[in-house]
Amino acid sequence: MKSLKNQLDKNIKPHFEKGGKLEKLHALYDAVDTFLFVPNSTSKSGVHIHDARDSKRTMSIVILALIPALLFGMYNVGYQHYLSIGATPVFWESFVFGLLAILPVIIVSYAVGLGIEIVIAQVKGHEVQEGFLVTGILIPMIVPVDTPLWMIALATAFAVVFAKEVFGGTGYNVFNVALVTRAFLFFAYPSKMSGDQVWVRSGNSFGFGDATVVDGVAQTVDAYSGATPLGQIESATGNSVVFHDTMGNPLSLWDMFVGLIPGSVGETSTLAILIGALILITLGVASWKTIFSVFAGGMLTALLLNTLSVIPAMSISPLQHVLLGGFAFGTVFMATDPVTSARTEKGKWIYGFLIGVLTILIRVFNPGFPEGMMLAILFMNAFAPVIDYFIVEQNIKKRLKRASK
Repeated sequence: MKSLKNQLDKNIKPHFEKGGKLEKLHALYDAVDTFLFVPNSTSKSGVHIHDARDSKRTMSIVILALIPALLFGMYNVGYQHYLSIGATPVFWESFVFGLLAILPVIIVSYAVGLGIEIVIAQVKGHEVQEGFLVTGILIPMIVPVDTPLWMIALATAFAVVFAKEVFGGTGYNVFNVALVTRAFLFFAYPSKMSGDQVWVRSGNSFGFGDATVVDGVAQTVDAYSGATPLGQIESATGNSVVFHDTMGNPLSLWDMFVGLIPGSVGETSTLAILIGALILITLGVASWKTIFSVFAGGMLTALLLNTLSVIPAMSISPLQHVLLGGFAFGTVFMATDPVTSARTEKGKWIYGFLIGVLTILIRVFNPGFPEGMMLAILFMNAFAPVIDYFIVEQNIKKRLKRASK
């Protein structure tokens, strides 16, 4: 690797520096160079401690934590597809089907997001920031797998420009960029994001064509529809909500925990998400206080609603709430975003608890927005600085009071 670095610095880098024939592409070269190698420069002022954990390493750890949920999501996409056409899901066929279905979305997400960031960095004359490394993989994991690619591109461009760059770039954005992408799709194209369709991928077993062949017979799923677990809340009748899978069979808590259920790519398997949470907490990237308080706020609110149940949605158990939809995924990978969440220790408890409360209230009392986690986190993103402000002011008053004695 050292020899490769030397070759790049001597033979290629000069062409992209000021005065070189590829000067206008300097930001692109810098992005590739800093992705492959640790920069040999450090901050010259305003920094008291230099640490080996830079933003690139932090982002890499988050991506590592996302891999279990991503790999399981790829398999589940294929699993739901084959299940919906009456075929027996085979592991590798299901995984390859899901991989080929999700890969174009990942490519579009990174191409559009990084492309915009590189252009802006070139215009401003600064380096490309690493923040989109995580955002680019989060976006494909929180949207329906059959979302048209042009919608993904449009929503990603909107989020990068208006939720990130206008605020100053990575580290300055008020709202989580990936969730803004989803929110844009949700309100601009609600039919694609409402959760009332099973998110399966049409096409043959390799993601292309119009049909899958099962026992010599062509099967299609273009017209197949059915409610996702959260989408079933709105149509529930009687005294309770009974959740069903793609084929109409009742879902057990184990099914919900493992994640072989319809849903967006990264959000179905609570087991895979908890593996990611363990990685983030162990390596000190995510706050366990925020994660714990979101779960506590959500489960306590659900428990309270159970005791006051007058409509079917209020009877959903706390465990069902945290196992379905994006509750676990949003808690682990969105609510803990160090830029948009509360930063004070007390503030993390308050911030997380309110996200949990709001998520359940939105799900129960406004079933038109079945995925309340998205709206709850974006809402609390706006109030995170306010929470921190009052916590800091409270600490200042306590210290002044102690000093005056």
